[in-house]
Amino acid sequence: MPVSSVQILGTGQLLELSRRLRAASGAPVQRNMARRIRRAAEPLHRDLQDTVRTLPMRSQGRAAGKRGGPSPTTRPFRASIAAAIRISVRTSSAPGARVFLDKGLLPPDINVGAVARMNEGRLRHPVFGNRRRWANQYTPSMWWDKTVRNHTPRMQAEVARVIDDVRRQLT
Repeated sequence: MPVSSVQILGTGQLLELSRRLRAASGAPVQRNMARRIRRAAEPLHRDLQDTVRTLPMRSQGRAAGKRGGPSPTTRPFRASIAAAIRISVRTSSAPGARVFLDKGLLPPDINVGAVARMNEGRLRHPVFGNRRRWANQYTPSMWWDKTVRNHTPRMQAEVARVIDDVRRQLT
């Protein structure tokens, strides 16, 4: 499962329910359904943000005789990633909730591929922007996938409950 996107979809049920919503009740019931689906995805969203903020990162260490120095950026790397994690809820053509990494909110020097490699357990980057010298940093692997896996059963149950409630309202 790619790091950039997590989707909870019950395609057949949600599509059928979405069609019936548009035909029968309209905006108020649709807004209520979208709000409840978003609320089901919010714990995953918060947990992903907390996980990335507290993710331990260790470096390969400095070689003998190498100098260090202050970071050239003032923003924290993990906080920037946490701020770019978003929720999207759709009740139309592809209904469901999606928790994803919004690459438009990432600073220009951080790309989604770096976060995907971070999920694999290793982040390789230039030392202070010098593309002739590179360093490795290590994180626990599969942190994104494990967090999503822990929340998936609860989210699926909650979305099924929302679908049943809306279906009852329509009949």
